[in-house]
Order: sequence, then structure tokens, then C-alpha cells
Amino acid sequence: MADADKQALLQFLLRTGDNTLILGHRVSEWCGHAPVLEEDIALANTALDLIGQTQLWLGYAAEVQGEGKTADDLAFLRDVWDFRNVLMVELPNGDFGQTLMRQFLFDAYHAVLLGRLQSSTDQMVREIAQKASKEVAYHVERSADTVVGLGDGTQESHDRMQAALDYLYPYVGELFLSDEVDQAMATAGIAPDPATLRDEYDALVQKVMDEATLTIPQGAYVHKGGRDGRMHTEHLGHLLTTMQWLQRAYPGAQW
Repeated sequence: MADADKQALLQFLLRTGDNTLILGHRVSEWCGHAPVLEEDIALANTALDLIGQTQLWLGYAAEVQGEGKTADDLAFLRDVWDFRNVLMVELPNGDFGQTLMRQFLFDAYHAVLLGRLQSSTDQMVREIAQKASKEVAYHVERSADTVVGLGDGTQESHDRMQAALDYLYPYVGELFLSDEVDQAMATAGIAPDPATLRDEYDALVQKVMDEATLTIPQGAYVHKGGRDGRMHTEHLGHLLTTMQWLQRAYPGAQW
């Protein structure tokens, strides 16, 4: 593999793995705090699925990087500017409705992406996508059902879900931006150009929002900068302080 292709693959794997890592950590913050026991268990399971997928993506990234690192090294020993996740996943949870709206908006993208990655020319990417897609099929079904139930529920739940959609939707556009990394991945047949996923994503999101009686904001500004490391929100630094504390306080610690 040419050095340029290797670097592009590494960046793609970091982007994919960082998305699931950071969102998985955010969702895990609900453990013991969800409104009902069933939701507490469901959110914890979702977080575990995402962290499990992270282990695969970042494990492969460490292998491609070729510096003798592990998935744990990439998760716990990088600083804010080295992360490549989209801004949406690092936002604070907000209320339960905002958390589930964010989950659905990401799940819909994740399901479409993994569907395409199952035909990747890279065997490892293909196998990870095949495994992860089974979990994400459940994630998107559950988050969509919850968005519909809350959106088409009481006046208060509807208003909260509309407010969550209004707040989060400007972060959706970053999921579909393309750069030279994406172009290299598409040319090699490893991953699709994110822009080509938008129509399928929009159709799925519109269907769910119609059922939820929610209105998608029009002409929303696109927040960006996370997936290429140019700019993250201030929230990521606080999240990493919590997530990385043990490894940084006790370097090389083992159970």
C-alpha cells in the first residue's frame, strides 16, 4: 500500500472509530441516570455496542499506523486536536429527548454508511462493517421509535423534541462533507464518498420526522471542523479529561 493510501486509510479509520468512541462515552453517561430502568439498560447496551465497535476500528487503525500502538493507546493517549470525530457526537447529552434525537440522527447515518462498507475492497473494513451493522440495525430502529413516540406524544414532549432537532440539525451536514481522504477511500473502493450517502439518509430521516410530527429546519448552518481536527467544541476537552483520567494518572496501569 502506498504511503498516501495508508495515511488516508488511517484517517478514515480514526474518523469512524472516534465517532463511535466519543458517542459511546456520551451515552454511557446516562448509566444510572435514565428516566426508567428499561431505558437505563438500553442506553448502557448501546454504549457498550459503540465501544465494542471502537475497539475494532481503532485496533485496525493502530495496525495500519504501524507504530506498535493499540486501540487503548489511540483512545486514551491522544489529545483533543488528534481526534477526528464529528462535532455532533461530542455535544453534551442535554435532556433525554435531546440524547435520543442525537442518537437517531447519528444512527441513521451509521446504518447507511455500514451498509455501503459491507462491500468494501478492504477485507478488515468489510468484516467490521458486517458485524457492526447487526447492532446498528437495532440502534436505529430503537432510536427512531423513541423519537416518534416522544415527538407525537404530549405537547411538552413534542416541544422538547422539536427543540432538540432545531439544535442538533446544524451538526448533521458535517457527516457528509468530503475531502482528499474521502476521495482516496472512494477511489480505492474502501469506503464511499460521504456525499453519496446524503439522499438515502435524508429519506430515512424525513420519514421518521413525518411520523414524529417534527419539522426539519431549513437552510441550517453547518457546524464543521471535527473530522479533520481543525476545530472541536470545548466539550470534547472536558469529556477526555474524564475518559482518559485513569490512564494518564497511572501510565501503563493494568488490571
